Amino acid sequence: MSERVVIALGGNAILRPHQEATYENQLENVRSSSEKIADIVEAGYKVVITHGNGPQVGLILQQNEEAKEVVSPFPLDVCSAESQGLIGYMLDQSLKNELRKRGLTQQVVSVLTQTQVSEEDEAFLHPTKPIGTFYSEEQARQMIQKKGWNMQEDAGRGWRRVVPSPQPQSILEAETIMGLVESGAIVIASGGGGIPVIRQTDGTIKGVEAVIDKDRSGRKLAEEANADIFMMVTDVQNVFIHYGKPEQQALGHISMEEAKQYVQEGHFSTGSMGPKIEAAISFAEQGKHAIICSIEDAVSALRGIAGTHIS
Repeated sequence: MSERVVIALGGNAILRPHQEATYENQLENVRSSSEKIADIVEAGYKVVITHGNGPQVGLILQQNEEAKEVVSPFPLDVCSAESQGLIGYMLDQSLKNELRKRGLTQQVVSVLTQTQVSEEDEAFLHPTKPIGTFYSEEQARQMIQKKGWNMQEDAGRGWRRVVPSPQPQSILEAETIMGLVESGAIVIASGGGGIPVIRQTDGTIKGVEAVIDKDRSGRKLAEEANADIFMMVTDVQNVFIHYGKPEQQALGHISMEEAKQYVQEGHFSTGSMGPKIEAAISFAEQGKHAIICSIEDAVSALRGIAGTHIS
């Protein structure tokens, strides 16, 4: 039976660092990534794709802010939904074209995905996730007064809005995603961590102003889609310990216990590799296999000869 793999594409698979954020640039990057995903499909794997949306949702928020005198801005959960549609469309179209070129007949479908979080999550008391554009200190104070936003200074680059980043509890469309995968379809889902929603006391769901970490949500998707492999694609070929130091060392195949030890030793920052390692360990704890690698090495990583593996 074919193994099921959830592929979590990092932001660089859609928009590379310092690259102008035009639609054409993003589409070209997605086309290149789709070629590698098609290689995985051609190798016989059942594939579910998720992706980041940081640059894209940031642009949508900026467009909202620039046009606020003409059109009322949309809330953050709606902007997240917009970015899912934008990226899902590019991936869906590019992958369909690439599969057709190779004579492959699998269906591709993009599912607008909502991720349930808890209203009691402590993240709502302590927003930490920076989003959107940079402001001067004076502008930031105006935003605090006018909109009640939480604003923080961001690494000397200016002030930014910070929002909660709660833990994902469940993927609401998981059953539908499972059915599509079992039918043989390639599914794009849970983009940008999914649209964050809470379940109210009457059982209805409601969007909330938050951003869910894409790696944590990807791990939850992999769990609920009953994946055999959770692959996080990033801009480096391996995870490193002592990164940037003379004793820097690339990690190949490591155990869950080794990974936990490296976390305790403080090798992975919360702003980059930390969430990926956390998600990989959590998935490996279920007796499954997690991989962190570059998009170029994806097929080799599935063969066990590239990337960092935690099991």
